[in-house]
Amino acid sequence: MISSRAIRTVARAAAVTGLLAVAACGNNPDPGPTPQQQLEQRETIWDLFNQRDDGTKVAVNRYLWNASLEVLNFLPVEQIDPFTGVITFGYGTPPGGGRAYRATVYISDPALEARSLNVSIQTRGGSPVAEGTQRAVEDAILTRARQLRVSDRRF
Repeated sequence: MISSRAIRTVARAAAVTGLLAVAACGNNPDPGPTPQQQLEQRETIWDLFNQRDDGTKVAVNRYLWNASLEVLNFLPVEQIDPFTGVITFGYGTPPGGGRAYRATVYISDPALEARSLNVSIQTRGGSPVAEGTQRAVEDAILTRARQLRVSDRRF
């Protein structure tokens, strides 16, 4: 004869086994990295010092960024966002000029190319400047960016 205690133990074991079987049927497509993969992904402190900075960590070209700040240095900087590539300048008067301008520079690509640079310049009245003036400023920024890149290679 089987005791009631033995029946309860068997019933509990069957219930636990049934729960484990149901849990094993769960939909888990990503079990996570294996311990070996975790070791391979781990960085050491020395890996941080050995990283190469090629100027593309942020999605803008650093030479265009610095050249924009240098060429338009007579304008006060209002907002800067290196992650979106937008520099917003306030109103300022160029050296030797009598009219105040403001500018917005948008650097859209990490490449040092003309298509990566967009400059918008307005007068205090809100009207855009002549296309030739805008193109001259873009050319000055591109020229200065190329000079910065060339001087960077010398070191």
